[in-house]
Amino acid sequence: MNGQDERYMAMALRLAERGMNTTRPNPRVGCVLVKDGEIVGEGWHERAGEPHAEIHALNQAGDKAKGAVAYVSLEPCCHQGRTGPCSQALIQAGVRRVVAAMLDPNPKVAGQGLAQLHQAGVETLHGLLQAQAEELNTGFIFRMRHGRPRITCKLAVSLDGHTAMANGESQWITSEPARLDVHMLRARSCAILTGVGTILSDDPSLTVRLPDWDPEFQPLRVIMDSQLQTPPNARCLALPGRTLILTLGAGSDKQRVLERAGAEIVALPADAQGRVDLSTAMSHLGRLEINELMVEAGAALNGALLESGLMDQCVIYVAPHFMGSQTRPMLETPALGTMADRVQLDIKEWRAVGRDWRITAVPEVEPKKNAMRN
Repeated sequence: MNGQDERYMAMALRLAERGMNTTRPNPRVGCVLVKDGEIVGEGWHERAGEPHAEIHALNQAGDKAKGAVAYVSLEPCCHQGRTGPCSQALIQAGVRRVVAAMLDPNPKVAGQGLAQLHQAGVETLHGLLQAQAEELNTGFIFRMRHGRPRITCKLAVSLDGHTAMANGESQWITSEPARLDVHMLRARSCAILTGVGTILSDDPSLTVRLPDWDPEFQPLRVIMDSQLQTPPNARCLALPGRTLILTLGAGSDKQRVLERAGAEIVALPADAQGRVDLSTAMSHLGRLEINELMVEAGAALNGALLESGLMDQCVIYVAPHFMGSQTRPMLETPALGTMADRVQLDIKEWRAVGRDWRITAVPEVEPKKNAMRN
């Protein structure tokens, strides 16, 4: 590999970024075709069910694809899914070399795409700008390896660590630029999760509201609601997109009323406290092909995710004001006995968003069973 390889792969990664908010549940992939130092085709995967990045690039290149080098941010697929295998399309087009940033973690591919190309006489390489490629698809990679979504908890707090006044008033803790940033996080997520307590107190929409956003293309909304307390007139039930309620039991009158209001009800097992088991819930969302799950919930559910070892990342918006002591906390967790019991955070990023600060961190915590939540 050489400097030109890296240059073209960087271009493929930038193309992949164009599908950041639209490819779910598929990975974000970009492809560049180069022949004799000239870019003859490029493309990116735009939406599930539509042509993959390689197909867009091949269609643009036409006959020029023969003898070209393909730079692709993810190993070409080799199985029949919503579309045909890209490995065979590249072989049929006569490309001479394929450089992939990373192998596809999907067990249906997992090196087999490059193997098919190699067996057909195509030179193959992988690993170029792999870290950058993995960053583009952290949720997809995580789901393929762990069977559940990568979970990001969003928190908006005052400088003294509070999320709402004692009476529940919380609008608005952060400034408009921070709230716009939250919509960007929602846009790249496959689903948004909250607890029934937040539904009852705030009646949130849980939708992406950005300029030029297709209102019909919304992340899945998920409500943790063990006893089906969600009101049938909840705002999120009447909005475009799907709303899934995870609960205990099935077949009640409440369920039928909520289903008529537009909800999809899924009954799951209970944990030791008689509430929906979080691990089972996350596995269920994994089976629904949810790669990136954004949590916008209250202190109880956020605390339970932390205690259960299911908070993979937290994004905390800190507003420069004090709210006083008679307010609601960021997390509800069992009391800690010693300083040694503190939960450490690995800070990944700290930057200004308007007049607020956004902290992205990974909790360093061992899973604990029987955590409480909404």
